[in-house]
Amino acid sequence: MRFSKWHALGNSYLLVEQRVEPDLVRRLCDVRYGIGSDGVLEVDGAEITVWNPDGSRAEFSGNGTRIAAAWLARRDRVDAVIVRTGGREYSARVADGLVEIDVGPVEVGETETIQLSHERIELTIVSVGNPHAVLRREPLRGDLLRLGPLIERHPRFPDRTNVQLVRVDGPQEVTAAVWERGAGETSASGSSAVAVAAAAIVNGWCDSPVTVRMPGGALEVGIDSEDVATLRGPVAEIARGELFA
Repeated sequence: MRFSKWHALGNSYLLVEQRVEPDLVRRLCDVRYGIGSDGVLEVDGAEITVWNPDGSRAEFSGNGTRIAAAWLARRDRVDAVIVRTGGREYSARVADGLVEIDVGPVEVGETETIQLSHERIELTIVSVGNPHAVLRREPLRGDLLRLGPLIERHPRFPDRTNVQLVRVDGPQEVTAAVWERGAGETSASGSSAVAVAAAAIVNGWCDSPVTVRMPGGALEVGIDSEDVATLRGPVAEIARGELFA
């Protein structure tokens, strides 16, 4: 199997041009028995299927879509492409190692409170084509590792959810720690950055555009007056090779 490995702020994906199954995805993403990554991008033309490292499928990945866009743009020698995933189309523009995609409409729900054993947690529910729970609290790693898996699998989220802990640093700047559904702690997440920015704007914490800083680096998110988002940041290829199955 031929593959290329890419990352977006340390959020890594393996890109393959053949069909994969959950067992193979789990092995590919395992650093001991495979190559190691945060997910797999299965590419068929301009259509991509995003796989989480636990073998589940993701409806959308902001960084995965941007990586696929960079790969398609290089393959076709163009600077603008359309990527299709999860039943939606995303326009992308590529220049100087930066990829910007039109994410489309983002849905931000009311602030809710859920019960976690002896602790009540206030959060904002966001849909970016995939589910997110945004908490305004100091993005401490210990809290992320404790709260992330509990919120991900809370009964409020029957299909599980991504989780973000957010600190507001300024009128257009936040810092976030990210727990990805099906992947766990991650250095950066494109869809999480969009969810965080959308929640920050709707809740009055920030104005658009919002720079979302994560352990791996920063992404810029714009949200217009109709709640339509754009996502911009770097991607880079790490390696190409062949896996001997």
